[in-house]
Amino acid sequence: MSFQIGVVGGSGYTGAELLRLLHAHPEAEVVLATGDSNAGARVASLYPSLAAAYPDLAYTPVDPSAMAGLDLVFVALPHGASQQVIPDLLATVPHVVDLGADFRLAPVVYEQWYGEEHAAPELQAQFAFGLPEVFRSEIRSAAHVASPGCYPTVSSLTLAPLLADGLVAREGLLVDAMSGVSGAGRGAKVTSLFSEVDGTIATYGLLTHRHTAEMEHVLGHVAGGPVQVLFTPHLVPMVRGIHATTHATPIVDGLSTESLLARYREFYAAEPFVVITDEPPTTKACAGANTVQLTVRYDARTNRVLALGVMDNLVKGASGQAIQNANLLLGIPETTGLPVTGLMP
Repeated sequence: MSFQIGVVGGSGYTGAELLRLLHAHPEAEVVLATGDSNAGARVASLYPSLAAAYPDLAYTPVDPSAMAGLDLVFVALPHGASQQVIPDLLATVPHVVDLGADFRLAPVVYEQWYGEEHAAPELQAQFAFGLPEVFRSEIRSAAHVASPGCYPTVSSLTLAPLLADGLVAREGLLVDAMSGVSGAGRGAKVTSLFSEVDGTIATYGLLTHRHTAEMEHVLGHVAGGPVQVLFTPHLVPMVRGIHATTHATPIVDGLSTESLLARYREFYAAEPFVVITDEPPTTKACAGANTVQLTVRYDARTNRVLALGVMDNLVKGASGQAIQNANLLLGIPETTGLPVTGLMP
């Protein structure tokens, strides 16, 4: 018997990616997809790439009461919108996986970074932070999950082994990351126009990007105490992919590239979606897959550790990881329905 699944916000890129991946999931059946601005339109007309999978499914307005009887609902809405829908949704369905930012952070931290009061702060404690490689036990015992953002996912997984072992300082962690344009969503924006992004790299969110708080949350948990991250995101002229270059200062002697690579392999040995590479990984290697590829180097000349991470921002950075979390909530194998092979060329 398949689990009955709903997708709220199914007309955006992450919603469409959920629909693509869920069609291949042997234990999931999508029976409802909402898209307020596209209500009444068929999924196949908005996304011809999904026509063979969903020839008749049409988008509906958001109506939590219509979701009664579903086993799990994914919510793929912008920050601020999820908290308006989820209170009613939690009274209707047993499990929610939220891909937005609304329930990732403690309400006081959310208000600090997002500059607005949370509309449902009393519900935040019901959501586990959805990075399985760090919070798997919490996810399994929770009813609902808040999946992390793309930048925090790749950056946290890239730095976690260093902080878990106390190999580097908790302060002065540097994260320089680049993302494809799909990370900005499907909405029409001047900064996402072809003529604006082609042939250039743009830095944005200097010193204020909201994903910094998620990185510090995850890495502080791993390190066992507060950490300090300086995060600089960049928009690059490609559709999919995210690349993080991270820097940290060693606080132990005797490090080498060989010993660090060995430690990364040991740390992630049981993780089905984490690949440690000898060579610098490329975003293309993870295109369409729920994988993250990492490598690490020690530079004796500067006494710094350099760690790199790449993934598909729409899969492991969003919809694939959300399904990974859903599998844990539903008590089925974590890897079910999730691709581990990238698209080449």
